Amino acid sequence: MEFPTTSAFKRVLSKNPKKTMVAPSFIPAGVMLLTYTENGENRVILNRRSNLVEEHKGEIAFPGGRKDESDANLLDTALRETHEELGIPREDIEVLGELGDELTPNYLISAFVGAIPWPYRFRLNRREVAEVFGVPLADLSDGCNIRDEARIFNGMICNSSSYVYRGNLIFGATAKLLTRFLELLDIARHEDAL
Repeated sequence: MEFPTTSAFKRVLSKNPKKTMVAPSFIPAGVMLLTYTENGENRVILNRRSNLVEEHKGEIAFPGGRKDESDANLLDTALRETHEELGIPREDIEVLGELGDELTPNYLISAFVGAIPWPYRFRLNRREVAEVFGVPLADLSDGCNIRDEARIFNGMICNSSSYVYRGNLIFGATAKLLTRFLELLDIARHEDAL
């Protein structure tokens, strides 16, 4: 499956009708969906949270976290957290655009998309991150790796997609943001075909 180039990612993200939410009672957080290309194949970086963190122990996630008072905005939060967790300084990340907001039971997450050069030498914060790995976008788009999940959120049953990759279950806000990203890439692929 042919995926768009970084410039196509930028183009489609610039036209993305970002889902923006206002939820004052939720904790603001920023995450960074990082992409890279290896041997002509687009991949997204995910990490497994350590068992030492307070929340989401062992779950698959994007680098990110709650906004600090010192952060100028949520992009600043996402870049700071990416550096703290994976050892990627902000100058190594080409910010491609904003994906939009997503609610979890406690957080209002603003998601951003960036690209890094490859190969890259990560410097993991082992207190927060147990491992980091790249998932081919083609694998995430393969129907064999997608599951429909029903979960209870705010007292209501909500259906959403989750993904399986090499025994790893990607669910929740991470899966919702991946789904949104893949939908945008599908739009970009169709535009490039015209």
